[in-house]
Amino acid sequence: MTKTAFPPAIRSRPVYGVLEPRPGRAHLIIADGEGAGAIVDLIARAGDAAQSLREQAQVIYVTGANGTDMSVDLAALGLAQLYHAPTLQSVVPRIQKVLAEAHMGLQIYLAGTEGLIGIARREVERAGLPFEAVQTEHRGSLARRVQCVHCKGVTENVTTDPFQCSHCGLNLFVRDHYSRRIAAFQGVNIDAEDPGQVPEPEVKFP
Repeated sequence: MTKTAFPPAIRSRPVYGVLEPRPGRAHLIIADGEGAGAIVDLIARAGDAAQSLREQAQVIYVTGANGTDMSVDLAALGLAQLYHAPTLQSVVPRIQKVLAEAHMGLQIYLAGTEGLIGIARREVERAGLPFEAVQTEHRGSLARRVQCVHCKGVTENVTTDPFQCSHCGLNLFVRDHYSRRIAAFQGVNIDAEDPGQVPEPEVKFP
């Protein structure tokens, strides 16, 4: 199981594991922030196959939304291909291109925050690869990507509950309900019946 401790939640809430090396013709590894640590551990677990994994791996790494940058640690691994992007949004077209050109035997590993894992996994599914073909490991911030169910706008890196929608301004309660299609948790108006009666926001997803 993942090293991150998550409280019990409803069935749609994503569950994460620990990255394990698998045999394959190519390896696509996508991570952000502290997810780089999962890549370092993945290479270490590969044992005698570590050099082959380094040579076959294409790593796409994104600086964490909280500023965490472990690209130096990844560069020290001697990977055949390492691309470092400043934001997740800027690297999505590259992910789409790599998946469009993928061949049979590709192994996919995702590590880091739920936002990164959700968006990357969504792109994998859109490319026609099965949901089960992807390994995931959560590392770092628990910040959530949340869609307002009222205006459909998505707010990135939500750490408090409730929070104010960045699109329509409604005060939203963050549910554990998760949409794989949107790659986001769902936010519902918390003061619909009693306007203005909004609990003090608490940091629940640091």
